[in-house]
Amino acid sequence: MAGSRSVVMGRPREFDIDEALERAMQVFWERGYEGVSLTDLTKAMGITKPSLYAAFGDKKELFRKALERYTEGPADYGTRALEEPTARGVVEAMLRGAVRTTTRPGGPAGCLGVQVALASSEAGRPAHDMLVEWRNASALRLEERFQRAVDENDLPRDADPRRLARYIMTVTFGIAVQAASGLGRDELQDIADMALECWLPNGVRRTHTGRSG
Repeated sequence: MAGSRSVVMGRPREFDIDEALERAMQVFWERGYEGVSLTDLTKAMGITKPSLYAAFGDKKELFRKALERYTEGPADYGTRALEEPTARGVVEAMLRGAVRTTTRPGGPAGCLGVQVALASSEAGRPAHDMLVEWRNASALRLEERFQRAVDENDLPRDADPRRLARYIMTVTFGIAVQAASGLGRDELQDIADMALECWLPNGVRRTHTGRSG
């Protein structure tokens, strides 16, 4: 878990498990899953391969732990956004959080999920499958939050929570892709602002024009 502090006895030296995991997360974020070897990881983490296996398991399990750390750390804006009192507040927090996280000074551009999703070979399948679950779980939580907004009359009764959630997830990951392609924070914020302008009062209905109200 992010935030826990522990020291693992490695050979030939001790190392801080949180610091090592943070470094692994940064490497995956910057270079993806397939683009990183165990040698790359151990060098970045400052540990030996036996220590990596003892503390984290194999590369797949290390990535799983790195993804958990990313979710609870840089990407925790998604969880915090769901606590906003209105649906509009949720959307604004999601989009602004995506812009901030994907353009952090001194950090990798884009999103860890986007970088790793570029995996195309069988070697990258474990990470690909984890990310499918990760994105689907995020979309489901957002859908449930929008359903609550409908139930509380914060969104129109004919709003479609599932389509709205998919729309916002698409915009959020689109921001990450554009950040990885070199767009700056100001340009990305313009994109977020445009998406937010479409939200209400007519934006909700435009996302599901195929439904009768």
